[in-house]
Amino acid sequence: MGGYSVTYSNFVKDPYKDWVPDDETKGASKILQWAYEEYGTNIVYACSFGAEGIVLIDLISKTQKNADIVFLDTDLHFQETYDLIRDMEVKYPALNIHIKKPDLSLDEQAAEYGSALWKRQPDQCCYIRKIKPLEDALSGAPAWISGLRREQSVSRSKTDFVNKDERFKSIKVCPLIHWTWDEIWDYIKDNDLPYNELHDNGYPSIGCIPCTSQVSDSDHSRAGRWAGIQKTECGLHTSD
Repeated sequence: MGGYSVTYSNFVKDPYKDWVPDDETKGASKILQWAYEEYGTNIVYACSFGAEGIVLIDLISKTQKNADIVFLDTDLHFQETYDLIRDMEVKYPALNIHIKKPDLSLDEQAAEYGSALWKRQPDQCCYIRKIKPLEDALSGAPAWISGLRREQSVSRSKTDFVNKDERFKSIKVCPLIHWTWDEIWDYIKDNDLPYNELHDNGYPSIGCIPCTSQVSDSDHSRAGRWAGIQKTECGLHTSD
C-alpha cells in the first residue's frame, strides 16, 4: 500500500452522482471498475468481514485480483470472524489481506485507561482500537472502499458512490449504496460464498465481542450493536 501522492483538495467528483443503476449489481461492479482505474492498486478496502464485506470481496476479486484489503483486528473479535478470514484467504489467494492491530495491546490499554474501557468510554476504545489503526492504514492512500448501504441507518441514507471523507481526509468509495439486506444475502447464497456463521444465530451485525449482542426477530442489519447505550457507530463513518 502507499506510493501514491494525493492531496485532500484533489477530490474526484462522483461521475455517477444521482445515477440510479439498473444493472445486476446495482452499480457496484461499475463503480469498482472506475475506482481501480482511477486509483490503481493504491485504493484500500477496509473490511470487517460482515455480510456486505463478503459480497464486496467477491466483486473486487473480479475487478482487481491482487487488491489490498485491511481488517482492523481489535483483539476483541469473535473466533468465528477469524475463522472466516482464513476461509476467505484460501478462497481468494491473490488478494492481499492485511491484519492491522492497534498500537496498544489489551493489557497496555487496561494499564493506561483502566480495564474494560469499552464499558466506560466506548468512543475512546473505538478510537484506540479502530479509528487510529485505520488512520495509519490509510496513510498515503488516495482512497478507500467501504460497504456502507443507504438502507442501514439514517446517518448512512445519503451516502453517495464517491464521498469526500472528512474523518480520514481521503476519498471513500461505497459501491453497495443501493443494495438491500435481502439482496446482500441473495448474492451470498447464489454464489455459495463463505460467511460468518454467527449470522445464522441472531447476529445481523458483528463487531467486537463486548459490543455485539444477539437479537431475535429483527430485520435491521445494524441491530445488536452497542445495545443499551446511545451509540450507533464506531466512528469510522462519522466526521468527529
